[in-house]
Amino acid sequence: MEPEAINKALAVFAKAELARVIGEGIASSNYERYVNGVHDAPEEAVQAPGPIVYEFVNWPLVINAALVELQKRSPRKSGRFASSFIVIVARRIVVTDFTKLRSDAEIIITNFQPYVRKAEVGMLGIPELRLFKGTSRVLTSRFAGAFTFESKFLNVPGGIHAGMPYRLKGDGTIRMAVQNRRSIAFRSGRDTLKSKAGQQLTYPSIIINPVS
Repeated sequence: MEPEAINKALAVFAKAELARVIGEGIASSNYERYVNGVHDAPEEAVQAPGPIVYEFVNWPLVINAALVELQKRSPRKSGRFASSFIVIVARRIVVTDFTKLRSDAEIIITNFQPYVRKAEVGMLGIPELRLFKGTSRVLTSRFAGAFTFESKFLNVPGGIHAGMPYRLKGDGTIRMAVQNRRSIAFRSGRDTLKSKAGQQLTYPSIIINPVS
């Protein structure tokens, strides 16, 4: 092939791949383009072997996908729970503008309602581990190779949200555990429960990291 034909074919291929990854929801439509190292040059200006490089701002796409999936899986009695998810960066700062996050940031998504743990363990009318763990699995499949997703119960320090961390209520008394399959104590073989007054709630969360 002549050099001009090679350049043209390279530009056509790059644009087709760009349209594909955006159309499949793998990459964001917000990106910077570099052609032979020149910012914002059109693909048609490429001189083989290039390169044509797209730097995607993917955090809004990934975080919003996670929030939509979590809200879809949330208890729906009042809608309060579904609107209580928060996005945390640097393990201390709540963010709402996802376009300005560093490309190497670590993101945590959790919910500030004090009954969030009950939702994750199957006590609020949704299956056990469907909420955070299930969402993590869905996102891992969708964004494989670009981001990692881990579901964990985390200690949340004070100062992140007015309602966090929630401390368990109780007086240390021992009582009989509910004896059915919905009871965690029953499934673990325990007959009794002891209230843990003052113990800090651990929050089910999704931890998101870009693949380096």
